[in-house]
Amino acid sequence: MSDIDIKRYLDDLGDSAFKQAATLRAALVPKLRAMLDEGMAAAEKSLIRERNGLACARRLSTLMDKVMQIAYEAIVNRLYASSNRSSSERIAIVATGGYGRGTLGPGSDVDLLFLLPYKQTAWGESIIETMLYLLWDLKLKVGHATRSIDDCIREGKADITVRTSLLEARFLFGERNLFDELQTRFTKEIVQSTAAEFVEAKLKERDERIAKVGASRYLVEPNVKDGKGGLRDIHTLFWIVKYVYGTVDPKELIKLGNLTEEEANMAVRCTEFLWRVRCHMHFVVGRGEERLTFDLQPVLADRMGFVGRGGLSGVERFMKAYFLVAKDVGDLTATLCADLEARQAKKRALLDRIIAPLRRRHRGVFEAEGFFLDNGRINVTPDVFSKDQVNFIRLFWLAEQNNMAIHPDAKRHASRHAKEIGPSLRRDKEANNLFLDILTSRTSPEVVLRAMNEAGVLGRFIPDFARIVAMMQFNMYHHYTVDEHLLRTIGVISELENGALGDLHPVAHSIFKSIRNRRALYVAALLHDIAKGRPEDHSEAGAVIARKLGQRFGLDRAEVETVVWLVRYHL
Repeated sequence: MSDIDIKRYLDDLGDSAFKQAATLRAALVPKLRAMLDEGMAAAEKSLIRERNGLACARRLSTLMDKVMQIAYEAIVNRLYASSNRSSSERIAIVATGGYGRGTLGPGSDVDLLFLLPYKQTAWGESIIETMLYLLWDLKLKVGHATRSIDDCIREGKADITVRTSLLEARFLFGERNLFDELQTRFTKEIVQSTAAEFVEAKLKERDERIAKVGASRYLVEPNVKDGKGGLRDIHTLFWIVKYVYGTVDPKELIKLGNLTEEEANMAVRCTEFLWRVRCHMHFVVGRGEERLTFDLQPVLADRMGFVGRGGLSGVERFMKAYFLVAKDVGDLTATLCADLEARQAKKRALLDRIIAPLRRRHRGVFEAEGFFLDNGRINVTPDVFSKDQVNFIRLFWLAEQNNMAIHPDAKRHASRHAKEIGPSLRRDKEANNLFLDILTSRTSPEVVLRAMNEAGVLGRFIPDFARIVAMMQFNMYHHYTVDEHLLRTIGVISELENGALGDLHPVAHSIFKSIRNRRALYVAALLHDIAKGRPEDHSEAGAVIARKLGQRFGLDRAEVETVVWLVRYHL
């Protein structure tokens, strides 16, 4: 909206509207509410038509900018106009939070910073109070802070939350020089000397958030904003990358070597998809709902154009797409954090959360061509997989055997080359023996198998497993996607065998001691839902798959028959 348009808009209110704050609000609120309602309706139509969530979020942010501009002009330049302001009677209106990043959901909070040169004055207090009452009358959820530049710097040094808010601040209206001074001082006095501290704090904050809402990214009712692999993880990357590198432009990150072009495109794609889901949720519910509940999932699947296909319903296909995006977000997190670590932007390694449960028994150097220790973790040479494809499996076998973490660079390398895995490796006797060792490990088979799954190696090595990766079962009996359910089953069986669940399940623990063939049990546990999502009965189809894979893994005839029986009758 141009200055001329705003002048006409405000002129239409009449001079009487600007006599006092109450009359201005009475005259302005209905007009602005109508503008917001019309803009929201147009954004929703565009979202359904264009299927671009990020464009919708930016469109809504621009709409809010127009509302804020009209409010600022009406309050600062008309209601409280003064031709002779003192040096302290200056103010800058600054967007923070998601609004600062230029993205808003239909039900998002509008976060504002009222930036002052010095301490508060009566003039500034009147402006801020009138503007807040106006925004509240519009039924907006407003988060706000009023600070001088010195306040911002002092509180930014002491509080990571304030520092994050300043990092994503965006100038809206008022005294631009105040905002510029804040940005200059913020960079010089805080950012330049605290990158390691900030990265560590944000990763710790992420861990605490995920522990609170659910540690798995495969919960079947995920939190789109705060859950693992959700928008807040992308925001965390945004904060870290901007703090350390001073940019969030994907092209610049490619130039700096932080991301490949493929990874940069993935970041944009994931962000768009998550925003699309979130905007649809807010529109459907009519408020800032963040949890993708069972009752919302079919509605969103329909709005987003997902239909039944290949044995999966439309809602199951939609949720599989969601969980694959959540996985990609996790991969991006590991990639960028590994790069930060390599560039010594952090005090210590914080990033191997995937293998964190493994406790190192030793740090001894092991003999394996193409592998080496990197800061106590297993890393690989660039040609490790091209020289011998068995190394795709050997990487994870070494991690299990040596009880060591896998370096993020090694996992990234495996993920990038996993598509090279083909029939020859699947038939390879050594590769299958190593995999069976991993699956039946007495230490942490679930942890290592999950790492294989995250890297895309497990699904390429066992194509039938790839079909159920990120697949949701749309019922109340399963809390996780099919692949996560299978991996957690392995984890529970391992804990039962090791006595960790002895107090909770004493009968199952005691029975375990009498099991003669644990290999058959572990294979059956991994494969019991392998045929989910197919038109035929999954137990019968799974038994066929189990026979084929049991033979491939090197089980003897009796073991194979046991596995087939367990999968066929596991219900």
